Amino acid sequence: MTRILLTGMSGVGKSAITAELRRRGLDVIDTDHDAYRVSADGEWLWDEDVLDAFLSADTADVRFVIGSASNQVEFYERFDHIILLTAPTEVMVERIRARTDNPFGQTDGEMAKILADKEAFEPMLRRAAGSVIDTDRPLEVVVDEILSVCLS
Repeated sequence: MTRILLTGMSGVGKSAITAELRRRGLDVIDTDHDAYRVSADGEWLWDEDVLDAFLSADTADVRFVIGSASNQVEFYERFDHIILLTAPTEVMVERIRARTDNPFGQTDGEMAKILADKEAFEPMLRRAAGSVIDTDRPLEVVVDEILSVCLS
């Protein structure tokens, strides 16, 4: 089984990519919705038990984990591919301001946190990634590239 992590900052298109991979019949877990927990100090983390079960199940040839959290590094050795999804800051801001399914980023304080996190954490994600894919293109093109990178 091939296990792939698609990670990146808020606004790079992870939710849209999740939906498109599911539409194509692939096995996907979205850590923002399906596998998270909140720590005692309010930090958003991956739920280790849920992810362990998903990554251990032997039901699909390919499994995608999509998301980003500070504890994701604990899972890196379990992935065959780590792909950083990225987009220009102005594209991220536009996407976050336009989304209706996720309120995070709608306040000035949250947007400031997103932009600060991009500066602080995206370089670390880039170092961990085997591939970097720019999502400032049509969704179908981005997903085709993801599949090409990890299934070739």
